[in-house]
Amino acid sequence: MYDLAIMKSLIECIPNISEGQRDDVVAAVREAAVAAAPGVLILDSTSDRDHNRSVLTFLGDGPSLISAMVAMVGAAIEKIDLRTHKGEHPRLGAVDVIPFVPIRRATQADCVSLARELGEKLASTYGLPVFLYEDAAASDSRKNLADIRRGEFEGLAKKMKDPAWKPDFGPTEPHPSAGATVVGARFPLIAYNINLGTSDIAIADRIAKAIRHISGGFRFVKAMGVRLDQRGIVQVSINMTNYEKTPLHRVFETVRSEAERFGVQVIGSEIVGLIPQAALLASASHFLRLEGDPAPQVLENKLLDMAYKTE
Repeated sequence: MYDLAIMKSLIECIPNISEGQRDDVVAAVREAAVAAAPGVLILDSTSDRDHNRSVLTFLGDGPSLISAMVAMVGAAIEKIDLRTHKGEHPRLGAVDVIPFVPIRRATQADCVSLARELGEKLASTYGLPVFLYEDAAASDSRKNLADIRRGEFEGLAKKMKDPAWKPDFGPTEPHPSAGATVVGARFPLIAYNINLGTSDIAIADRIAKAIRHISGGFRFVKAMGVRLDQRGIVQVSINMTNYEKTPLHRVFETVRSEAERFGVQVIGSEIVGLIPQAALLASASHFLRLEGDPAPQVLENKLLDMAYKTE
């Protein structure tokens, strides 16, 4: 049993791997991490077959997470070959991105140090190019994950010939089958997908363009249209990089309104991985017209406060 209260620090690590169709591979990669660091707790594992991608969520302290991630990347390199990989989600590597997020008794600076330590170890252990992003980035040009990943695995060799895209650690050529990995430290990100009652990808693309920052939308939103072939519908796939400054309900309402312009309904939405409670409570406050902060009234919060009151 895990006693979170006695751990030196609580840090979340959310590796995204380029496999969402072979359950046995996802399980093997996940189990390699846990076996290498028994103190690490796996909080969530979410796979998407159309995206052909899985998001794993681990919790632990710094040293245990480093051990877990080194082992996990090794397992992924053995089992995932991007030369044959196909999926809707953009990807640069077999393990595409590994962010660290401070949760308790940890700072953003701690996570930046972890990102740099892990990047150096992955490069030296596996001959893997590693790029640092977000708060761990060495320059502003490396902060945005989309910029680093542009061109994807197929364009990576050409991209890395440009001295501007020399990796922060490791060789100046991609790993033949695993590409490169991006490691960083960031604010909690919400991976949020909104499904539309149409198969017309052009509608999803237009809505994504309307809400994403790069094309004039919300400052802390990245979005793209995605086909869900197995369901015969399309999706607006969203990364919300700061839910405090761009709340979940505002994005949902905008997508719903834009879809109605095309005579299309929102038929559902989904959260990939985990989400901070505060983001959901903000949406509850909005839709329920609550006049006060609901957080102190949540039963589970009271229990957590009692668990930690003697620290």
